[in-house]
Amino acid sequence: MHELSEPERALLDLIRENPFAGQQQMADQLGLSRSAVAAHIVRLTEKGHILGRGYLLPGEDRIVVVGGAVIDRKYLARAPLIAGTSNPVEGMRSFGGVARNVAENLAALGANVGFVSAVGADESGRDLQRHLAGKGVDVAHLYALPDERTAEYAAILEPSGDLAYGIADMAIFDRLTPDLLVNAAPALAAARLVFADCNLPADTLTALIERRNGGKFQLAIDAVSTPKVRKLPASLAGIDLLFLNLDEASAWLRVEYDRDINGMALASQALSEAGAGAVILTCGTMGAVVSERGTARPVPVVAAEPVDMTGAGDAMIAATLYHYLGGGALHEAVRRGALSAALTTESASSVHPQMSSHFIEAHLHRLDPIQGESVA
Repeated sequence: MHELSEPERALLDLIRENPFAGQQQMADQLGLSRSAVAAHIVRLTEKGHILGRGYLLPGEDRIVVVGGAVIDRKYLARAPLIAGTSNPVEGMRSFGGVARNVAENLAALGANVGFVSAVGADESGRDLQRHLAGKGVDVAHLYALPDERTAEYAAILEPSGDLAYGIADMAIFDRLTPDLLVNAAPALAAARLVFADCNLPADTLTALIERRNGGKFQLAIDAVSTPKVRKLPASLAGIDLLFLNLDEASAWLRVEYDRDINGMALASQALSEAGAGAVILTCGTMGAVVSERGTARPVPVVAAEPVDMTGAGDAMIAATLYHYLGGGALHEAVRRGALSAALTTESASSVHPQMSSHFIEAHLHRLDPIQGESVA
């Protein structure tokens, strides 16, 4: 954590008392030159104690989310698909991306959340930006790149709902470079926790871990997919919370684990030994295993009547982070995350339209009150 000098502390106290004070006014009150005040303000911004112009003070529990924002399109065929010709479909569009979904869920839960990502300078990008801002997410660091297209994923579904083709245009994610972190440095420095997904390039993930080691925030990362988890560095030291499933864990560890609770526990503990502070590892209907401080504990799936599984994992991450930062034990936070995931599957939207902390509290009775013992 960056320590403050006495002049920096005094200046920060003045800014808290009057955020609209001019630099000369503050210089006169502190007995400093204006240039010295300006230099101290630059350092306070770099350390995350103020946010840019107007000396905006960050919230104590601010979460910054870094990663992918996507336009999701679904095309449900009205009749069996026929190759080489036009097929009538029912089209739907929604907003997606792991990081974007996590950010919207966090805002719905009541978190002070900022989003760092890139979209194209196109209508889709503007729609994404307006939607997130309307949900209460700070989009000051959602960059619109004039020479890029906003990321899109399209699913072409058979009448049964089974996926026939999935096509993705994710080239813009290559532009989420370490330079993007430099531009967003004050926002990252001001965060209590930063969440990132593995849509980021490998060198950006490494740079983010290095920034965490020199900063004051905790870092959570989600693997996203089996190919993308391989972007994580050989050492996981600096990752405070790692979210992934058993297939992704096996891909990173290059070891196949049994698809049962014991296999999940062994994989999660291997990841802990590789440096991760805590591991939240899932495996479909077997639920999750939470590994921290050498102990792995199971979290069962919450029974649900699913409508659409899209976004369930992102809801779990968001609720886990929200309740963890609220001071709860990680295992209990993951239990509430599992409940949030179950609730999300009961909605046709990737983010449940009723999502809130009160919504989760109202459904706590659905959690199993009896939790299993440690499994490893």
